[in-house]
Amino acid sequence: MRSIWKGHIRFSLVTIPIRVYNAIDTAQSIQFNQLHREDGGRIGYEKKCKNCGKTVSNEEIVKGYQFEPDQYVTVEAEDLEKVKLKTTKIIEVEGFIDAAEIDPAMYDAAYYAGPDGDVSAKAYALLREALEQSGKIGVGKIVLRDREDVVAIAPHKDGLAMFKLHYPEEIRNIDEVPQVGKTEEIDQNALKLALNLVDTMSTSLDKIEMKDRYRGALREMFEAKIAGKEVVTVEEKEQPTVDIMAALKESIEQAKSQRKPMVKATGKAREAEEVEQKEAAAKTRKRKAG
Repeated sequence: MRSIWKGHIRFSLVTIPIRVYNAIDTAQSIQFNQLHREDGGRIGYEKKCKNCGKTVSNEEIVKGYQFEPDQYVTVEAEDLEKVKLKTTKIIEVEGFIDAAEIDPAMYDAAYYAGPDGDVSAKAYALLREALEQSGKIGVGKIVLRDREDVVAIAPHKDGLAMFKLHYPEEIRNIDEVPQVGKTEEIDQNALKLALNLVDTMSTSLDKIEMKDRYRGALREMFEAKIAGKEVVTVEEKEQPTVDIMAALKESIEQAKSQRKPMVKATGKAREAEEVEQKEAAAKTRKRKAG
């Protein structure tokens, strides 16, 4: 895995050399090209001025910031150079907070942070363990691609994950979403059934299928087309509207029936279990006697 950034994590007087890596494998995404339907040729990107209709080159293009409708202030490359932030190669941790304080909508890109060489491994492991045991995450700032970003640093398995965060002013207020917070009074009987269903369906993430079925379906379609086969489509059935109480009750029964029954230990597994129980009982008797 190739690192995209090399620097230090610093909090107070502690400095830890690290390298940052992309956590997301972008090579997994499927890319399309635009083709001419008539002859299959690739479509180029032609830049045209909407005022005069002239095709322009990159040298003739300038960045513009719209401050009023159809009113722009032009920005040259040298203007942007003046506001570039100095790349300090340091992630300044400004404090440690509870993860629950960060609005889920603030999370953006995910990265991994690893120790930069054997010399930093001990301090790196110490920070990871401190965050793990305290239940805190570090919040600091980093300059990536000439822009200062806020990042959260959290323990992840045996290492550290780093999440780029959106600034609070970039997050829209959920209260602006139509119908949110304007629902009728909740039926307590329906709530009990809903809680029962949630409890019945409780599981862990590793038991939930986390596969991109759309990407798989796309690849199957590509292979069928390459082989000259007919692409078969599946019609989606319209889901009928049902009474919420009836749906909850039926869902609970369905969830209960799908739960795997406990299997009793047999053979060697059962013998090992019995040995463990006898050893535990012996230890308890010894402790009481002492």
